Amino acid sequence: MSPRYRVTLTEQERKELEALTRCGKTRAKKFIHARALLLCNAGAQGPGWTVADTAAALGVTSRTIEHLKKRFVEEGFEAALQRKPREKPPREVRFDGAFEARLISLACSDAPEGRRRWTVRLLAEKVVELNIAPYVSHMTVQRVLKKTNLNLTSASTGKSRRKKTRPS
Repeated sequence: MSPRYRVTLTEQERKELEALTRCGKTRAKKFIHARALLLCNAGAQGPGWTVADTAAALGVTSRTIEHLKKRFVEEGFEAALQRKPREKPPREVRFDGAFEARLISLACSDAPEGRRRWTVRLLAEKVVELNIAPYVSHMTVQRVLKKTNLNLTSASTGKSRRKKTRPS
């Protein structure tokens, strides 16, 4: 069974949490965490609600309350109210606007010799061959073309074509 954590707030912490819940400028998640800590307070001034009752009253899961209590006991008062910092940094952007522009211009150009039109796989191979990118998957090419609403299956990927009129 998982260990149970007991929240006992000092007078200073309790007053700070009450101030957070009374002012109207607190973010929602911080407000809920502050209310949860106040309700779970097992000290002399606290009501000492159970995890299930607190979760039901605040509209969150009991697991959220357990994690909050654990963070309060192990890491402290401020860590319980703040969001946990990211462990992994965000991924860097590999294909920027310049890549997309060159890919679109390539897709709008004439198809290679012996082909009627570009395919997504042909475009991916050509991008690597022209050193536009060191590697690229055909799905990345497809996503870029879909985002720009470019259709490789139409007869013309560039300018619009005149429609033939019926003889009268």
